[in-house]
Amino acid sequence: MVSRTDRSPFAEWLWTIDRYLLAGILILMGAGVVLSFAASPPVAERIGLDPYHFVTRQAIFLAPSVMLLLAVSALNQRMVRRVALLVLAGSIVLLIATLFTGTEIKGARRWVSLFGFSIQPAEFVKPSLVIVMAFLLSEARKRPEIPGGLFSLMLYAIVVALLVAQPDFGQTMLITMVLFALFFLNGLSWFAILPLGAVGVGGMVAGYVYLPHVRGRVERFLNPDSGDTFQIDRAIDSFLAGGWFGRGVGEGTVKRILPDSHTDFIFAVVAEEYGVLLCLFLVCVFAFVVLRGLSVASKDQDPFGRLATSGLIVLFGLQSCINMAVNLNLMPAKGMTLPFISYGGSSLVALALSMGFVLALTRRRLRPTRTPGVTVTRVPASSLV
Repeated sequence: MVSRTDRSPFAEWLWTIDRYLLAGILILMGAGVVLSFAASPPVAERIGLDPYHFVTRQAIFLAPSVMLLLAVSALNQRMVRRVALLVLAGSIVLLIATLFTGTEIKGARRWVSLFGFSIQPAEFVKPSLVIVMAFLLSEARKRPEIPGGLFSLMLYAIVVALLVAQPDFGQTMLITMVLFALFFLNGLSWFAILPLGAVGVGGMVAGYVYLPHVRGRVERFLNPDSGDTFQIDRAIDSFLAGGWFGRGVGEGTVKRILPDSHTDFIFAVVAEEYGVLLCLFLVCVFAFVVLRGLSVASKDQDPFGRLATSGLIVLFGLQSCINMAVNLNLMPAKGMTLPFISYGGSSLVALALSMGFVLALTRRRLRPTRTPGVTVTRVPASSLV
């Protein structure tokens, strides 16, 4: 055990990290590797790869992701902002490169090859954009002469324009909802938010009118007879077939016919093989991480820490809810993965970075009291930066 009187960097990190939040994140990361054993082998076999190709890659990416999570969690606020700015700049450059050199999959260019690895820049642009926008908005509250809101909207517009050009409307919608949340949490009145909401609704209507694949997804959701709903139908069947306790490990059938069983529809595979009870457990872990993060953020007296933590948690929670809602046919398909559970190297590393930011921003530092001895009080890390 590490003594509370120990002032080494590791001891300080250990006693100031939110261990409950860290435990919830590590549970999800471990569950992603374990559940990939159930969902990914049939997909690998269908495309002529080794049955455990995706499992192996997920496990390989897990180790550096955990290391990144822990390393980022040890940063102070100033370093969090600097790292986020560098990641955002690099991600925007990669988004631009993706439009010209990216690999086209299902009519969209979302992946770019870098140092032999396929990277999805959109996964990295999300958390870094949240951090930078939170900083701009919080600085504008301290110094009204800084147009933080305008700069945030300009950054948002640049990122969204690049995402729409891919096209990737799922990530665009997600970033837009987080932007609204940040402005709302920053104290923007409803009279100002409503026009922004009207612009967002107008964008969705325009997507429905002018983009055939968006219109097709919406119409299939509203009227299943209007098109192919094979994946959604099989996902619903898997929940019904699995029941409370599941068919058993390796006994599922939906993973053998669903093209995206290891990514977008892994929640349905879990339901069939392990049962609804395990799905509810995962939902509880996701809910715990979200509620714990928001609870800690609400107690932070620093505007930047409160905004950045809340924005990252909202981003994490919305993505989780969207994926599970699609699996249950509660909303149109978005092509969005389940955080830490779905297969994906870029997604796993980017999520580790994002939640590392959360752990860093919610960390506390120990300051000795005036009373001699080992008694200490805990103060927000933001007050010491």
